[in-house]
This record gives sequence, structure tokens and C-alpha cells, in this order.
Amino acid sequence: MLRQTGPYAATITASLATWSPVISSEDSADVEDATRRLVAFDQHAQRKLGLGNPALGPMTAILLRTESASSSQIEQLTTSARQLALAEIDEGDKANALTVVGNVRAMEAALRLADDISEESILAMHKALMLHHPGFSPDDAGRFRTEQVWIGPGEAGPRTADFVAPHHNRIAEAIEDLVRFVGRQDVPVLAQVAVAHAQFETIHPFPDGNGRTGRALAQSILRNKGLVGSTAVPISAGLLVDVPRYFDALGEFRGGDAGPIIRAFARASRIAATTGSQLVDDLVEQLEESRAKMAGIRSDAAAWKILPRLVGQPAVNANYLKDTLGLGEMTALRALDSLMERRVLTETTGRSRGRVWQHRGIFDVLDSYAAVIRRMSAH
Repeated sequence: MLRQTGPYAATITASLATWSPVISSEDSADVEDATRRLVAFDQHAQRKLGLGNPALGPMTAILLRTESASSSQIEQLTTSARQLALAEIDEGDKANALTVVGNVRAMEAALRLADDISEESILAMHKALMLHHPGFSPDDAGRFRTEQVWIGPGEAGPRTADFVAPHHNRIAEAIEDLVRFVGRQDVPVLAQVAVAHAQFETIHPFPDGNGRTGRALAQSILRNKGLVGSTAVPISAGLLVDVPRYFDALGEFRGGDAGPIIRAFARASRIAATTGSQLVDDLVEQLEESRAKMAGIRSDAAAWKILPRLVGQPAVNANYLKDTLGLGEMTALRALDSLMERRVLTETTGRSRGRVWQHRGIFDVLDSYAAVIRRMSAH
């Protein structure tokens, strides 16, 4: 108990609202290159996945799911694409998958609220993330913390912690300053995203869920600034390649050096652009193969409405199709049977009721993408 008593030093965040960042010429070139690649990826995704086309737009949801899963994995919350898809239709019982669904909701909120990044939108992202989080009080979802928190071997108290967050009385002022910084137009966007994210993590405004909310905020800023427009960019997958480097960069930012976190985000963006483009191409290839198998089905048949949904949600049941496409139950079941007969879908439960159909080719693509990120992490 002796180690728990006595004074400790809590962080006081520096103001960013009027900060003039000094970015080296090398880092500036790095940020510009990464930015170009992100823009090219976004345009590629829009072209391939059909953003703006009501029939194809749902396919972009897979990029948001991918980003959400990678962001969660940084926090040691690992789930498979299959488990996540099943959790979305209330099937399966993997606790991590249900937790990651909360991160999907936070990312959706981040993009939905991107036009006006504010204290209220940040609180909404956290609420979407944590409202149904196991072991977290719903009353605390979407509310700033009211107690001191710290990071590291701090069970004995903040005196021995690696990082002690600002006192909770300073949170509102620090978030207001952060929002003003995000509103600036004189900072390169990717550098602004990296610094805003690191500042958010330093403020650590919530009792839990700060990392995932902070990475959702990064997506919101990218959308707000018009750098990307299709969906979430899988930057967290890029950060996941070298998590220790990412955490070290956050630590160096807290020590006064923004360079490492800017470089970490630039590197993550390049990885996101390269691996994300391959993911999009592989998904579209699966879509084309499925279309070929569906030759002969009437163009107005429900099966054609279901097909683009499968890229974003590769596991479906009749209730999901009723809710998202407004199909009657018998119409949905007939369409699913038709897709199964043509080997587009596989029924995986063997049950007569409560059946679930999966697109195994799409799951194979998503599993391969996850394996690529794991291999990159091993080097």
C-alpha cells in the first residue's frame, strides 16, 4: 500500500489550436507520397466497388469492417471475418466478435458524423463503441471519465505507471482545443490526422475504449477533409504491422516529438493503400465469378439484389435480407436457395430453420488479407 500513496505527476497536454508544426522536408515528402497513395486507393475502391451506385454501394462496407477489426486487434481483440459476419446477424457466440461489432458501430458513427467533428460527435463515437461492450457500464458510454487513469504497470497506482493521463477536470478544455486544431486548414491532412489522433490518446478522455475511438476519429478527419470519400481506409491494418512502433510513437509524441507518429501514419497509409487495393481486386474477382454462376437468372430476381450485399456481409440469413432489402421471407428463401443451387452460397448450419448461408470465396479473400498483415507483422 505504501507505493499507492504520495504525489504523482499527471500529464498536461500542450495546446494545438495555434501550434505551428515544423515538419522536416523528408517527412513532408513522406506525407505527400502517402497522401497520393491514399487518394489513389480511394479512387480505386470507388471505381471497383461502385460508390454512388445504390446497387453496389453496400460492398464498400467490407472496408469499414476490415478497419474496425484491425483497430480492435491492436487492443488484443482478435476475431475472424467469419465470426464478425455471423455476429452481425446475431449468429455465433464469440465474445470478441460481439465486441468488435461495437467498433464497427463506432466507425459508422465516425463517418456519419464527419461533416461536423465536435465534442458531441466524439462522444457519439464512444457511445456507439461501448454501449453494449461486455463489462462496461452503459451509463459511461459516451461520457468523459470522472476519475484519474494511467497506463502501464500501474496496479500499484499512478506513481509507478508509464503514463498518467490528464486530470479529468482538464478533459473538456483539451478536447475543445483538439477540435479547434482539427478545424484548421493550414496543416497537411495526414500529419493533422496523426497529430490529432496522438493528442486524443494523450488526453485519454474515456475510462476505456480510447484507442478504438481515437482510430475512429482518424477516419472521421480523413472524411471531413475530403481526402477519402468511399469508406473507412484500412490504416489500422498498417499500424497493426508494427504495433510496438505505433505505441512508441505515441510515447514520443507525449514527450514532445510529433515526427514519429506522423511517420507511423504515413507508413501505415502506404500499407493500407497497397494491401487494400489488392483486397478490393480480390473481392471484385469473387463477385465476377459469382455473376458468371448466376447466368440465366432473371435480371429482376431478388438474387441479384443479394449479390452485392455479400461482399460487405458474406454471411446472411432470411431475417437479415428482410431487414436490409425489404424482401418477404419466402422471396428471400427462394433467392438464397437459387444462389445455393448455383454454388454461389453454401448453407452452413444443416438446420431446417434458422439457416445461415455463407459466401466461402469472399471469406477466403478476407482470411488471405488477414494472413498478409500477419506475415508483414512477423518481419
